[in-house]
Amino acid sequence: MPEMKIYTVGGAVRDALLGRPVKDRDYVVVGATPEDMLRQGFRPVGKDFPVFLHPRTQEEYALARTERKTAPGYRGFVFHTSPDVTLEQDLVRRDLTVNAIAQAPDGTLTDPYGGRRDIEQRIFRHVSEAFAEDPVRILRIARFAARYADFVIAPETNALMRQMVAQGEVDALVPERVWQELSRGLMEDRPSRMLEVLRDCGALARILPELDALWGVPQPPQYHPEIDTGVHMLQVLDCAAARGLELPTRFACLMHDLGKGVTPADKWPAHHGHEGLGVPLVEQVCKRLKVPTDCRDLAVMTAREHGNVGRALVLRANTIVTLLERCDAFRKPARFSQMLLATECDSRGRIGASASFADQPFPQLAYLESAMAAARAVNAGDIAQASADQPQRIPERIHRARVGAVKLAIGAIEDDDAAPPAAAAL
Repeated sequence: MPEMKIYTVGGAVRDALLGRPVKDRDYVVVGATPEDMLRQGFRPVGKDFPVFLHPRTQEEYALARTERKTAPGYRGFVFHTSPDVTLEQDLVRRDLTVNAIAQAPDGTLTDPYGGRRDIEQRIFRHVSEAFAEDPVRILRIARFAARYADFVIAPETNALMRQMVAQGEVDALVPERVWQELSRGLMEDRPSRMLEVLRDCGALARILPELDALWGVPQPPQYHPEIDTGVHMLQVLDCAAARGLELPTRFACLMHDLGKGVTPADKWPAHHGHEGLGVPLVEQVCKRLKVPTDCRDLAVMTAREHGNVGRALVLRANTIVTLLERCDAFRKPARFSQMLLATECDSRGRIGASASFADQPFPQLAYLESAMAAARAVNAGDIAQASADQPQRIPERIHRARVGAVKLAIGAIEDDDAAPPAAAAL
């Protein structure tokens, strides 16, 4: 009977070698049976293969295993566990060499597939051809690229990913898993790299064709020195990440310009009306990926309104109050503020060879925040009570009072027809 041995594996070993904080630890147990684990007080939790929670720390311990592909997608596997499965056999089934390093309790490393070398050279490389059996690994490697911005993907790994896309493996991904990996990648330091990796291997066109359509679509160079709409979106996304914004705001940045992918090509580089064109596309993406409500609602609002926010300084007080009402800002002011932050990133994410808007002021944010504060200060209850004899006029009177408050607070202009300043063109 093999001797039972426990090793730390995966991300904990990788991050320790990189000098990064270790958050979670995973363990693999070699030479043991499920009965052995139960006798030591471990609690079983795995559905597809034996995973156990430590009786004190609640950390996960998985029995060493091998696996065999039996059906398309990431669920089509049969797992085999046995005390005879070696550590090397368990490690070879892992995705990347940097994740296929094991550490014994005494600190000794087992690195049969060159993970330490690839960490030193900052390369993501697949361990074996078994990588191609699980399409989730494409999403994971893209997410890792967003976290470890100085790593590159080995050419042979990228070629394998392209082959997987061509063979339809990505099409078998379930929406929940796509959203899980996408949302985690959006919260990394450089989320743009996730999109670049997915696009380079062809997976973005399968997962988010509405987004993939933005590359190659030109914008007016005087407003967008980066010119390409896809490049602009990446810059906006990284701006949101640099500012540490929340997931709904980052997702809104990702989705805000989908309408530019369907504006008439004969009108390019202008994209008049792209805000309205983008709304059904955002809704389509959110429905397909089962995006949470808070992310969906903010993304739809940002796609629809970011042009109006950009023009805020030349809007009448009445138009501003109508904007606040349309965005439900009186009941959900925090969401309106998130939309303003996303639009500020949209304004700053315009960087090219001829100019950069990254450090340009964005007074529209404070301007609309002040307008919202003034309008919300209006006591709608008092107005309703004073209008009890004419209840049908209550909404109109509340609206008019809010318009007056906004005029007084920010001095909104009377003429709504003035052309927006150049810096406001989003």
